[in-house]
Amino acid sequence: MDTAFLIYLVCFGVGLLFTVVSGILGGVFGGHELHHGDVADTHAEGGFASHEMPGFSPLSPTTLATFVTAFGGFGMVFHSMPATHSPFLSAPLALVGALAVAALVFWVFNTVFRKTQGSSESRVASLVGVTAVLNTSIPVNGVGEIAYVQAGTRYTAPARAEGGQAVPPGATVRITRIVGTEFFVTPA
Repeated sequence: MDTAFLIYLVCFGVGLLFTVVSGILGGVFGGHELHHGDVADTHAEGGFASHEMPGFSPLSPTTLATFVTAFGGFGMVFHSMPATHSPFLSAPLALVGALAVAALVFWVFNTVFRKTQGSSESRVASLVGVTAVLNTSIPVNGVGEIAYVQAGTRYTAPARAEGGQAVPPGATVRITRIVGTEFFVTPA
């Protein structure tokens, strides 16, 4: 085994190992379940302008791991072919192939994230007038938490009472306006 093939093999192995370990550890450490009585620090976003919408970074760990894995894989394939056995031919071809695969992965993930985030943001603006239930009481001039259902999914958000009055937990309220991440409500 020559040096060029060994470099390609290491790139392929490191990229593949990173992907597998990330997938396993992401499932183990990535999610948090809330049980009855736990406090959730959740909120709803008011939305972004189209140029400010978060997306998927071209230098994310996913695209970098894809690039390294694809570079190693293409490098081994091109290095094994008699016509492109030279590292001066196999490396540039592997680089082009890896860039193409990483760009494709970036495009797919970015498209998915933009569509899913865009759909939830547009719904936040339509919540004015919707009824909700107070999870935690709103103290005088303070903040509590509401729960509302939209499109079959239950969401929570911080809430203030219009006029600054206290509202007890369990009360049904109506959303009157949304400022930043806070929902303003009145008793329904």
